[in-house]
Amino acid sequence: MASVGGKADRRLRAVNAAAQPTSPQAPLPLARLLNHTADAVQAVRAGQSLNVALARCPAAARAGTQALSFHVLRWLGSAQGLRAQLAPKAPPPKVDALLLTALALLWPGAQAPYAEHTLVDQAVEAARQRAKASAAFVNAVLRRFLRERDALVATALRDPVARYNHPAWWIERIRLDWPDNWQALLDADNQRAPMTLRVNARRTDAPAYVARLAAHGIDAQAIGSHGVILARPCPVTQLPGFAQGEVSVQDANAQRAAPLLLGFGARAGAAAPAWRLARGARVLDACAAPGGKTAHLLELADLDLLALDRDPSRLVRVHETLARLGLAARTLAADAATPAAWWDGRQFAAILLDAPCSAAGIVRRHPDVRWLRRRTDIDALSAAQAGLLDSLWPLLAPGGRLLYCTCSVFKAEGQQQIDAFLQRQPGAGLVASPPSPGHLLPLPDNDMQPAGHESGPAADGFFYALIEKT
Repeated sequence: MASVGGKADRRLRAVNAAAQPTSPQAPLPLARLLNHTADAVQAVRAGQSLNVALARCPAAARAGTQALSFHVLRWLGSAQGLRAQLAPKAPPPKVDALLLTALALLWPGAQAPYAEHTLVDQAVEAARQRAKASAAFVNAVLRRFLRERDALVATALRDPVARYNHPAWWIERIRLDWPDNWQALLDADNQRAPMTLRVNARRTDAPAYVARLAAHGIDAQAIGSHGVILARPCPVTQLPGFAQGEVSVQDANAQRAAPLLLGFGARAGAAAPAWRLARGARVLDACAAPGGKTAHLLELADLDLLALDRDPSRLVRVHETLARLGLAARTLAADAATPAAWWDGRQFAAILLDAPCSAAGIVRRHPDVRWLRRRTDIDALSAAQAGLLDSLWPLLAPGGRLLYCTCSVFKAEGQQQIDAFLQRQPGAGLVASPPSPGHLLPLPDNDMQPAGHESGPAADGFFYALIEKT
């Protein structure tokens, strides 16, 4: 997905999850980590992706800064509500970012990683390094918060932005789309997402890989034949066989795409689907970078697959992913929305459209997304999704299937998008067997595991529609 919080950033969630330590501690003074974190928060508030901000952070401080930044961005609405009370006139951005960082880390119930007085002392030291004249101001604000915490928090919680830690427009859209569980969805965005793996079906299966992880002291749970959930995130360099292509990082709901498109989507114990993609079938992955779903398709079947992406630099990631896994596909740098510029006229038996979207379903992994998106982005993204659907539909052979998916929980990018497409295309119909999953919410009490998988921690928010050309 293009732009921050979109597909390119979304695929970095694997790196984020792997690098994120279970504790933000690092062999650096806390004051320095607070300053690096404040730099990242300041960049996000100015409209930059957290990934871009972290790339500027010194390597030795990056893991600790990332962990603290994730924490702060999950509780930024609360911190902003407190700062508005404690300092109604906003200080300069450098100082404001540090104050917000400290207040988010002090917010009660947010699993603060440091003792409060240690945090205040180190924040004041960070202020001396950041803007020396502001140290006394930062000290006074934070110590007042400690003295008056209960009253200040109670007042802040009257504001929905502070209560739910999302922009007001986002809260309203979720409330309208999901009136029965909107609060649970917003609260779920502030939880840590599990680190989930997909084992290479050509090399091994989930139970065998879980046993191998156990031999390396890594606790994990198998979900179905090829999914594995780690009890705790770890760097991919610690995963046995990762460099050799035995396993990849991919959320459980992202693992639905390949089986659905191939015709493997029936639940365990259900009758086999009547439709199954043939060996060597011609398949298009229309927005492929960096290649996770591309690779999964090729792990499960021998296909004549074209991986398309408009950005040549992102196709490098596809090549790297496939090379690590020992797979091959044709790749092409081109815009899926303009087939006249690249299509050879031969129709595809199946098309995967992992469309650009708001990334509203993966906020747990990208806590900056909620603060970067704007209300108008959803209309623009919805229009782009509709354009891709209409442009790619003629490329699908009669009897073929197109799988449309987004990592969003907004209905404008999911069910409403597909309802409108079906109205425009009378020759299109949703597949009933296996059924199109529709919206998958990132809540533990929803049926969200890939086909045939056992229950596990809540997976990411996704939308899937499997559409057949009749």
